[in-house]
Amino acid sequence: MGSILLLNLLNRLLLPFTMKLLSWLLSMDSYLTFFLQLFSQLANWFMFFCFNRTFSNSLETTLTLVGLYYWPSVRSSLNKAPSGSRKWGLALAALACAIRPTSAVTWVYVGLLELYLTHDRLRFIFVELIPIGSVVLGITCLLDRLMYDSWVLVPLNFLKFNFLSSGGDYYGTHKWHWYFTQGFTVMVFTFLPFCVAGIIKSKYWKLSGLILWVLGLYSILGHKEFRFVLPVLPISLIFVGYSLAALDERDSRNGAKKRSSCICNKWPSRKQLAIFFLLASNIPMALYMSLIHQRGTEDAMNYLSKEAAKGKVKSIVFLMPCHATPYYSTLHNNLPMRFLDCTPNKGMPTESDRFMMDPVSFAVDFAKNWSHPSHIVLFDSEERHLKDFLISHSFREVRRFFHAHFKVDRDLQASVVVYAD
Repeated sequence: MGSILLLNLLNRLLLPFTMKLLSWLLSMDSYLTFFLQLFSQLANWFMFFCFNRTFSNSLETTLTLVGLYYWPSVRSSLNKAPSGSRKWGLALAALACAIRPTSAVTWVYVGLLELYLTHDRLRFIFVELIPIGSVVLGITCLLDRLMYDSWVLVPLNFLKFNFLSSGGDYYGTHKWHWYFTQGFTVMVFTFLPFCVAGIIKSKYWKLSGLILWVLGLYSILGHKEFRFVLPVLPISLIFVGYSLAALDERDSRNGAKKRSSCICNKWPSRKQLAIFFLLASNIPMALYMSLIHQRGTEDAMNYLSKEAAKGKVKSIVFLMPCHATPYYSTLHNNLPMRFLDCTPNKGMPTESDRFMMDPVSFAVDFAKNWSHPSHIVLFDSEERHLKDFLISHSFREVRRFFHAHFKVDRDLQASVVVYAD
């Protein structure tokens, strides 16, 4: 609960700081531009879908946007940063890296840009960067020492696992161009042409360069996820607001020329059509992805939670890929549960991998050592292979929940099925 409250509190800082970021970076004084930029943040389907979740990426995004506001190097030449603001920017950058070490991808770009543009490089390195970075690193090491009961350098372990040993590849890989051709383009969605137009028209290459830098470096890694590049999505939407405001200016000029020959213009302006198009395309997407797509695992856990409160559930086994359900965070009952392990093991297939390769053989071996559960949860794609196994162990279907209309990464998992003995 504490982490949720903290995340919500910090995320409340996002919108005003994003608007300030726009005004300082692009030198825009128009309230309409602010409004359209805010509209872009709120109307984007992926912001609606992902940003309200308690992902560390959401907090990283908030810290990134607030931190960028304080960095002199990313401001336009017409705007000077307040005295001492760079220290705040460094502190927020260090905190973002402490929460998610991959945030360093963003801050290396900003730091190199600052190092190139600043006139006091030695002060920046020895008086600000090293002391502030050391303090934040020291605090995180002390917290890790307290939690792990041993000295652990988490950023180093993170670097070894994800970059040096490609440990993230255990959880799936995509081709190098995935962020450009599928991942980030789907996140920006119908805002993409307006984003590109805003980048070209604003000619603010520092921020657009940051977007390209982040997407390019993350493309080197085999394991890719939408949320990894979440910090640059609001930055992209800043340019959308700029582009929409430019449409309004163009319509105003055209309207002035035609006013003498036209009593009343019955057609909506380009800006109004663009806003209608963005809302019409993003609202259905946001609602479908948030309320319908892949909802079966949550519905199943809500059902089991109610059954457990009635004393009808004794133990549960999940014969499905690991971490497929919200687990105890939805069950809210102290019951024994078991899901298939997917801890990386030096190239050896995990329980989850073995189950997906041969569900029947795995289930037969697995049942030799289990304490007979009262309930089994699985996807319908594996259920058809395990029908005979379930019947032979006296299980019967009690509930079936819709899960998805189309497949994602693996075979279609259309429904989640709950069996009970």
